[in-house]
Amino acid sequence: MFDYLILGGGSAGCVLAARLSQDPLKQVCLIEAGRDISAQRMPDAIRSRYPGRAYLDVNNLWQRLTASMGQSAKVTRRYEQARILGGGSAINALMTNRGAPADYDEWQALGAEGWNWQSCLPYFRALENDVDFPGPEHARLHGNAGPVRVRRTPAQRLSPFVTAVMKVLGASGLATKPDQNGPWEEGVYVGALGVSERGERMPTSVSYLTDAVRRRPNLTVLTDCLVDRVVFEAGRAVGAVFMDLDGAAQAVQARQVIVCAGAIHSPALLLRSGIGPAADLAALGIDPVADRPGVGGNLMEHPSIAVSALLTRKGRTAFPDEHHEQSIVRFSSGLAGTVPCDMHGAILSRSGWHSLGYRLGSIFFWVNKSYSRGRVQLASRDPRDEPRVQFNMLSDPRDLARLKLALRFGAQTLSAPALADQRSVVFPSSYSPRVAKVAMPGLFNALQRGALSLLLDIAGPLRGWLVHGLVTQGVTLRRLLADDQALTAFVQRNVGGTWHPSGTCRMGRADDPLAVTLSDGTVIGVQGLRVCDASLMPSIPCANTNIPTLMMAERIADMIQTEAGRMQLQGEAAQAL
Repeated sequence: MFDYLILGGGSAGCVLAARLSQDPLKQVCLIEAGRDISAQRMPDAIRSRYPGRAYLDVNNLWQRLTASMGQSAKVTRRYEQARILGGGSAINALMTNRGAPADYDEWQALGAEGWNWQSCLPYFRALENDVDFPGPEHARLHGNAGPVRVRRTPAQRLSPFVTAVMKVLGASGLATKPDQNGPWEEGVYVGALGVSERGERMPTSVSYLTDAVRRRPNLTVLTDCLVDRVVFEAGRAVGAVFMDLDGAAQAVQARQVIVCAGAIHSPALLLRSGIGPAADLAALGIDPVADRPGVGGNLMEHPSIAVSALLTRKGRTAFPDEHHEQSIVRFSSGLAGTVPCDMHGAILSRSGWHSLGYRLGSIFFWVNKSYSRGRVQLASRDPRDEPRVQFNMLSDPRDLARLKLALRFGAQTLSAPALADQRSVVFPSSYSPRVAKVAMPGLFNALQRGALSLLLDIAGPLRGWLVHGLVTQGVTLRRLLADDQALTAFVQRNVGGTWHPSGTCRMGRADDPLAVTLSDGTVIGVQGLRVCDASLMPSIPCANTNIPTLMMAERIADMIQTEAGRMQLQGEAAQAL
């Protein structure tokens, strides 16, 4: 019998396991579907601060997970989500930005009581060790004692292309500013990264589940175990059933169950457990435990598009193993019904881990505050079957209009004469299934990429023809910018995500029929069950979602510990009487 059973060892699950096992009297069990990653057993591709290979290695992923990005459910593509201890923190882009203070005030306005900026800020500070902003003069916004070490790429290691793009943006009025996690305003920022003193990735399976934490006798970590469902007795969660590596069913009991499987697999687990829209459950032969129509709904992402440039030798980075997302531009679309700084552009020194990506620089844009919503649904009650994921991107016309604006913004920026020494051909791009396929490791792909890279180096005036013929398949920026219908079609066809799924078990008020949990993560309609991961977010923050997820896990761990302490005091008082 465990006190806390944590289902999912991603970013949030590792935080909870570390924090809740601080009490030696509480027995904690963490179950993860993927393999273990510790400080000693971390592959070089994950350890590296250049993450280009980690998110392409199928050994790190849910290999059969696909998603529909646009409004057609028939068009799906692989959607990379981590299946490994540490979750997204083990394969993501290492960015440690928080988003806008208004994001969290919005959460409270949407019914997540107590999740305003002033309540969240102490937990952002507590999780970080920002080495660029030490000392009491920065203590209002920054922490210096947390497990996530934050720093920014030194100016001398920024690529010539990135430096030149920053100058172009500065000339247009978007000045370079020092702190991405400082005042929320437009500008250009060297990106804040979460890396160790050696400049290596520190997934939560290492930064939180340290060797000392793993040695705690009250902490059990089970990996390579796929959770089937939560078990209930009389409306209370009492444990879970999972399958081990051999496929054998196992049961585990607990006084409290916490689902931390991420915004795609957490709602799927709740649905298999009988929590969700009653009609959908009945159609799959699942006995309902609680009719919660919001489970799987409110699915959010940051829709993305990119503009890229073929780099000259002068524009290429001298540090190929350096982190590639070296700076970001934050700006406002000015579109009616949108918030300030609703647009984000990551300025990339290279566009892929391979020889071709090394020759390409990009601005990878996403809509910082998106309004389109999708849904996660079960395909079957078998936990080995991936759920159906439809993001329904660009269904809100504001998202479509802003991605078109981003493409125009990128074209104007990268076509600036001041970049002539760093780049040649400028072209529209996206992380399409074709691009992902070419980027996969393998001898044939390596030969293809190598041949094209060599051709681009020696092609001279034919480079434009090669890029538009072989890379963009005839699509040119000139045509897109001259034809709004063609631009609309290109964006709708090529819209991608940013691997920031969220919102599918959102927090809210008890009387909100679409809310799944209360503000402390407890699932409405049952007892002994919580959710804690990005699925809780009522609206998507203007940020990479990993650091906001860590903040949420820190805060919910604090809530659980406070509640346990209060119950212990009440029990002691009752005994005294």
